[in-house]
Amino acid sequence: MSLAAPPQDPNAPRFRVRPPANWINDPNGPFRWRGRYHLFYQHNPEAPIHANVHWGHASSPDLAHWEHHPLALTPTPGGPDEAGCWSGCVVDDGGVPTAVYTGVDRHHTGLGTICLARALVPQDETLTDWKPLPAPVVSGPPAGLDVVMFRDPFVFRHGGRRWALVGAGHGDGTPSVLLYDCDDLTDWRFAGVLLDGNDPVAAEAFGDRATGWECPQLFATEAGEWVLVVSLWDGNPHTTGYLTGRLEACEEGGLRFRPYTGGPLDHGRAFYAPAVLQESDRALMWGWSWESREQREVDRAGWAGVLTAPRVVDVHPDGSLRVVPAPELERLRATEPFITAPGRVTLPQAYDVTVTAVARTTVNLPRSAVRLDPDAGTVVFDSGEEGSAPIVVRVPGGERLEARLLVDGSLLELFVGDRAMVTERVYRRPDEVPELVVTGRGASVTGWELVPPTPG
Repeated sequence: MSLAAPPQDPNAPRFRVRPPANWINDPNGPFRWRGRYHLFYQHNPEAPIHANVHWGHASSPDLAHWEHHPLALTPTPGGPDEAGCWSGCVVDDGGVPTAVYTGVDRHHTGLGTICLARALVPQDETLTDWKPLPAPVVSGPPAGLDVVMFRDPFVFRHGGRRWALVGAGHGDGTPSVLLYDCDDLTDWRFAGVLLDGNDPVAAEAFGDRATGWECPQLFATEAGEWVLVVSLWDGNPHTTGYLTGRLEACEEGGLRFRPYTGGPLDHGRAFYAPAVLQESDRALMWGWSWESREQREVDRAGWAGVLTAPRVVDVHPDGSLRVVPAPELERLRATEPFITAPGRVTLPQAYDVTVTAVARTTVNLPRSAVRLDPDAGTVVFDSGEEGSAPIVVRVPGGERLEARLLVDGSLLELFVGDRAMVTERVYRRPDEVPELVVTGRGASVTGWELVPPTPG
């Protein structure tokens, strides 16, 4: 089944992962299995509101052409996930794809449990049938730490063993990431606090904007360093951050993360709960972009939320984030560009535009604008919404500055060189003429309409 949206809804993304209708939030368990990419996500199959949480499922052979599958995880009446199958990951456990996720039962007090579900026919490349284990492998947070938020397991390998991170928040308002030894996925051992908000590097990078760190993710870089990604929770989805550092064994048998730099993961206002897939030669990341329009408009549209395009993430030599769109996305480009020089053109519903500035350059879009200044090393995104301050991204200045815009319906993803990203939602009005206007001395621009790809 194609992911393309009905053509009558110009704000519905057609090429990014989202269900045909109703609610989507966190991406879960990006996983490569038998030549296909699998991406799961939080999903309410009955309404465009955040409730009744299942795991939706889509897969792709190439990161461009996605297909829907039946629900992967459904709450079990009377089970540990009766009140929702919440965020987690998918791992290969001895040849059996296994979902490791947060279960919430009907008696929950805000704390999750860690649950497992096994693929029933692992040799099937579509992974459409799953069976949850009847009891959680971790029934709650470790004693003695006054943990008031506990969720979102993420499993990774280090030193020949399998470990897991769990997002946490403590009664005194300190966020943290907890560590578990789970070399046997059915036998977890608490191995200490990997990192908490009292760390001076984390405090400088994130400030005191969170009482809990959700959806922790960890990936290794080409240089052998590690990047820890967290979502900053303060009672509502807030923003995301990253820390670059070293992962070290400690005397008591666990691991500790020693960060030396960090900052915002995405500078926009519509990016949260990213999930990472570590491949042999790269790390891929997806995030959740929520709606910023009124609920009555969401109800009328019948859908809410979308996942971002896959991004390749790494770090520069100084530890700062390196991020670019996955190159497979170029499969979505039309054969010929619709713009090849600065000027004014009518925009398609979905497009991929690159602008290179050698002097101050302005990119005017429907209801929004991007201003590039290579000398100052700044890119400013102005949403055009009353009361919303422009977003200023600072990068090293130089002779030229490149920005790439991926727009699919209301989802706008701006990449500033390979240094920063801005995810926003911009909704078209029915009577609006969508135009792109690029002005700037010596600027160059090339843009392609996004079209349905040919599988294979």
